[in-house]
Amino acid sequence: MSRATTIGLTRSDLLRDGGYIDGRWVAATSTMPVTNPADGSLVGKVANLGAEAATQAVDAAAAALPGWRARTGKERAQVLRCWHDLMHAHADDLARLMTAEQGKPLAEARGEVTYAAAFLEWFAEEAKRVRGEVLSPHLADKRLAVLRQPVGVVAAVTPWNFPLAMITRKVGPALAAGCTVVLKPSELTPLSALALAALSEEAGVPAGVFNVVVGDAPPIGAVLTGDPRVAKFTFTGSTAVGKALAAACTGTVKRVSLELGGNAPFLVFDDADLDAAVEGAIASKFRNTGQTCVCANRLLVQSGIYDRFARALAERVGRMVVGAGLEGVTDQGPLIDERAVAKARAHVEDAVARGGHVLTGGGALDRAGFFFAPTVVADVPPDALLCQEETFGPVAGLVRFETEAEALRLANDTRAGLAAYFFTRDADRSVRVAEALEYGMVGQNTGLISTEVAPFGGIKESGMGREGSHLGMDDYLQYKLVCAHVRAAD
Repeated sequence: MSRATTIGLTRSDLLRDGGYIDGRWVAATSTMPVTNPADGSLVGKVANLGAEAATQAVDAAAAALPGWRARTGKERAQVLRCWHDLMHAHADDLARLMTAEQGKPLAEARGEVTYAAAFLEWFAEEAKRVRGEVLSPHLADKRLAVLRQPVGVVAAVTPWNFPLAMITRKVGPALAAGCTVVLKPSELTPLSALALAALSEEAGVPAGVFNVVVGDAPPIGAVLTGDPRVAKFTFTGSTAVGKALAAACTGTVKRVSLELGGNAPFLVFDDADLDAAVEGAIASKFRNTGQTCVCANRLLVQSGIYDRFARALAERVGRMVVGAGLEGVTDQGPLIDERAVAKARAHVEDAVARGGHVLTGGGALDRAGFFFAPTVVADVPPDALLCQEETFGPVAGLVRFETEAEALRLANDTRAGLAAYFFTRDADRSVRVAEALEYGMVGQNTGLISTEVAPFGGIKESGMGREGSHLGMDDYLQYKLVCAHVRAAD
C-alpha cells in the first residue's frame, strides 16, 4: 500500500519527495524522513538539499523576476485566485497531509487550509490596488511622482506549526506585489509546502516565480541570508533564531521582517462573562495543542472570579479528547517531538515545585507518539517557567491578581510583545487595558484574533513588520521618486 493511500489522499501526486526549483522537481542523493508525531510512522522521505540547490533557486527567482514584475496587477491576481481555488478544490487532501506530518486534529487542519487559501484571495485583490502618489511640485518646472515597485527576490523561511498558512501569508503578498520567492519550509513539515508547490504549477505560477528548497536549514539559510540578489528576507519562528538570521542579513542590507516568539497574557477580570472567558481560554490556549505563537501562555485571573474560573476551565479541559487526527474525532493531537514533551513536563514540574497545584492533566500520556495531557495548573507564581518562557504546549498556568494595575504590570513584564487577551464587561476598563497592554495584537473578549483582513505582528522582541491586511503588501514594495523637469512652452 502506498503512503498516499495510507494517508487517504485522493490525489497521490500531491505527496512529493523533491524540491521545486525553476518549475522542475529536484531530487537529491540523500533524503530526510518525515514522520507522524502521533505514532512515529514514516509519512514520506524528501530530498535533503543544500547550498547548491538554494543558489539554483535564487538563480531561478532572479531570472523570473523581470517577466513576473512586468505583468499587471490584474494578471498576477488571476494566477493567485486560481491557486486559491485549487487549494479549496483539494482541501481534504491538503488537510490529511498536514495532519499526517504535523499532528493537528483533522478539523483544525481543514480550518488551516481555508485560512491559508484566504491569504491568496486577499492579496490577489490587493495586487490591483498598489498605489503611488503625485506630489505638489516644489518648483514650477518640476513634476514629482512616487512609484511603488516590487522589492525583488524574496527569501521566506517558515515554521512547522502552521505549515500552509505561514507560507501563503508571505508568498501571497510577495507574488501580488510582483516579487519572486524562494521558500525554505521546516524540515519537520515539508510535504505541505511541496503539495502547495504542485498546485501553484497547476494555477499557472510561472517557472522560477515560486521555488521550494527542502533540506538542512544551516546551509540553505546561509545562502538566503548572504546572497545579494535576495532583496527581502522574511522569517517566522523562534526569537533566538530570528535574531541570528536578521544579523546575517546585515551584510547585504536586506529588508527583513520577523514574526517571532510570544508570551501572551490572558487577563480575566472579576466582571468578565465567566463562560465566555473559559471558552476564550480554550480557543486561545489549546488550539493546535498549544503550539501557536499567539496562544495564551499566562492566564492572569482576578481573585474574585479566580476559583470559579479555575474549576470551570479544569472541568472543560478534562473532557478534551486526545488522539491521532487521522483516526477519528479528537480535540488535541500530539506535540511535534520529544523535545516539546520534555519542555511541557519541565514547566509543569517547575510550577508544582514553586507551589502550583495540578487541577487536571499534568504529564505525558502512556502511548505511542508525543502526546501530553491537556493540563491546568493553579496557583502558579509569576516567576515560574510557565510565566517566563513560551511553553508551546497544552499547559495552562493560572496566576492570581488583585488589581488592574497589578494585572497590567504582570502582563507587560516580558520582552515578548506579540499577542495579549483580556476579558471584561466594563466599558472604561476595556479602553484602559487595550491601550496599556504592550503588544502588537490584543483580543478583547475573544481568544481568536487571526484573520487575513487584519495586520498580524508584534513589538519588542516578538518581531517587526506586519503580515495580512493591506499593510501586508508594504514589506514587498519599495518607493521610487521620479522628479521630472518640464520645459515651458515656446
